[in-house]
Amino acid sequence: MTAMPPQQPEPTDAERATGTHRADPRPAGHRPAENDASAKAAQDASRLRRVLITGATGEIGGALARAYAEAGTTLILTGRKQRKLDAIANDCRKLGAEVECTVLNLCDEETLFTWLDEVCARGVPDIAIANAGMNTDIGPQGNGERWEDSRRLLQTNVIGTLGMAHHLAMAMKQRGSGQLVLLSSLAAWHGLALTPSYSGSKAAVKAYGEGLRSWLKPHGVGVTVVMPGYVTSPMCEAMPGPKPFEMPPEKAARRILKGAARNRARISFPFPLNFGCWWLSVLPAGISQRLLGWLNYTH
Repeated sequence: MTAMPPQQPEPTDAERATGTHRADPRPAGHRPAENDASAKAAQDASRLRRVLITGATGEIGGALARAYAEAGTTLILTGRKQRKLDAIANDCRKLGAEVECTVLNLCDEETLFTWLDEVCARGVPDIAIANAGMNTDIGPQGNGERWEDSRRLLQTNVIGTLGMAHHLAMAMKQRGSGQLVLLSSLAAWHGLALTPSYSGSKAAVKAYGEGLRSWLKPHGVGVTVVMPGYVTSPMCEAMPGPKPFEMPPEKAARRILKGAARNRARISFPFPLNFGCWWLSVLPAGISQRLLGWLNYTH
């Protein structure tokens, strides 16, 4: 005859009243399956959240790093300025986060992909924010962009961003979870004569992110496209033309963090500027370009 496992004793009246229970005498192999589920949940909860941010030495990137910094989070930060990257990392560690820093040239695809493979080997990021970017313009006299500058911009804003997004999308898809956040711009709604290469690069990021979101949705991976307006930074200051509704990077970071947490398809701000730029994309092109001329965005 097969021996029956010991039964869990019924709680006494006193135990029912106080909510206490005696220890379960049954061997681990005979305990309910929910114990295993609870142990797995506890193990998952103890795992550090991994957040990757490129362009962390920029104003938005640094503000995002500090916004995500907390106990239970590992920040994976890249930037082009070692000293500033170290300072941001120290700020984030004081807020309780663990931090990994790498000075990286996103234009070097081989270096970028090797680094991403090393990051994923330690754990695929839960959130990856492609924030690195640069700008160029036609110059104060309107003489036009230097192609060398435009090519470098496209390598950074398009090739680097899309390459990173593709690499991490495949890893997140295989795992079945993750969130990609791609930084575009309100300039993606309609090309600006002052910054044609920048406008084109951000339009590419917007379209790519929208397509990526639809592809990855069935696989448990979210994609958010961020379209900010003017955010206070040296890059913003260097841009020609008016800068209405300019906002501090900390405020922009809070909006991005909140929207990404909700897996919003698009985060565009501030509302008045976004609404106006959206109209430029739906009006007949001739009318939109005339409006931009009236607003001094053509020279």
